[in-house]
Amino acid sequence: MKTRIMYLENKETGEAHIGRVTFSRTMQTVYYHDKVLQRGGSASLKGNFFDVATNEEYWVSGPKKRGGDAHYERVTVLIDEDVKEEYWTTIRAPQ
Repeated sequence: MKTRIMYLENKETGEAHIGRVTFSRTMQTVYYHDKVLQRGGSASLKGNFFDVATNEEYWVSGPKKRGGDAHYERVTVLIDEDVKEEYWTTIRAPQ
């Protein structure tokens, strides 16, 4: 399975993380820590994935080089310790 550093935002709580996720072979499912996020969501389209256990909607996207990853509004983003160095040196590295 392919892994990648991604931005994940819970559209209901506003909690946001940058961390390493694993994708299913079809790219329809994202695994992040203990969460299983399935592509889709409700008709409200606040998120592009939903947590199969809680049905909460998530916005999942690649992190932006200039920051500002929040989907609609400003949120505090927590960067996972295991990706912090790679995030700042490869994704957010000065050009």
